[in-house]
Amino acid sequence: MAVPLSAAAVLAALRAEGVRVVEVGNWRTHNRNSKGPWGPVNGSIVHHTVSSGTAATVRIVRDGYASLPGPLCHGMIAKDGRVHMVGWGRTNHAGGGDPAVLAQVTAESYGTRPTPPTKGNANGVDGNARFYGWECENLGDGKDPWPAAQYDAIVRVQAALCRAHGWSARSVIGHLEWSSDKVDPRGFSMAQLRADVAERLAHPASWNPSSNTPNPTTPSTEDPVAGMTKRDIFDAVWKTDAIGGPADAADHSTNPTWQAQSILKDMQARIRSMDKRMAAQTAAITTLAGQLGSGADTATIVAAVETAIERAVIDVNINTREG
Repeated sequence: MAVPLSAAAVLAALRAEGVRVVEVGNWRTHNRNSKGPWGPVNGSIVHHTVSSGTAATVRIVRDGYASLPGPLCHGMIAKDGRVHMVGWGRTNHAGGGDPAVLAQVTAESYGTRPTPPTKGNANGVDGNARFYGWECENLGDGKDPWPAAQYDAIVRVQAALCRAHGWSARSVIGHLEWSSDKVDPRGFSMAQLRADVAERLAHPASWNPSSNTPNPTTPSTEDPVAGMTKRDIFDAVWKTDAIGGPADAADHSTNPTWQAQSILKDMQARIRSMDKRMAAQTAAITTLAGQLGSGADTATIVAAVETAIERAVIDVNINTREG
């Protein structure tokens, strides 16, 4: 048993192990601590997401669902090997599991695998309080491949936690080894994963098993959108909470999150409003121009038009004061 690492400590441990980390929003304080305890921690659980597309998967594990609020893990390990940190503290990832498995993991007393669990989410003990959780981007159908970069990152993440806590690889289990009603991760053996974690732990954190493998701690020069679908790119650009917006309270009251998606909707609404005013002003000018034939003074018409234009400019400046 151990006190959970702080957000700063886990970042340091991951980076020392050569993990490429992506910090997502307010992950350091995004948690479910109000719903129950987190800690002492006894180990780490590996999951698969049953999803595809990195951007969409990050959004799912960070925000969750109506019936299962996020975060759904601490970090999401993507196909390209990057680890997206989405929460820190209690997260909705493990659910209920077998107390016998918890005892074996705590004591690190089993052989190649814990005894098969006989309890699950509905009748097991609380795993969200006792385990770190790592979702891995994969369809979970046994056919979706596990790229070398992703598998290597899974090994490095688990080794980083074990090294930080002084655990052996037996503190790492799959969700299917914790709960009788789970099958993840599917597509690789947890016994083999633990063997690979143990191999890393036998070397310094900076160890790279192949001299042909570039050290992930060095700056990456790869194409950041390589392998991304059009939907991934759209989500990454327009569905983010990292874009700033108006700072005044009035605008935040109608657009509190100020996401890029809502900025576009707001701009579109303002353009439509301007179109309506311009149409009204055009009609007014046409009417005034028609009055020339009935003796209206040209100077009066010009003054009316200038007043209308000035009013429109003032309205536009007020409605777009934040640029």
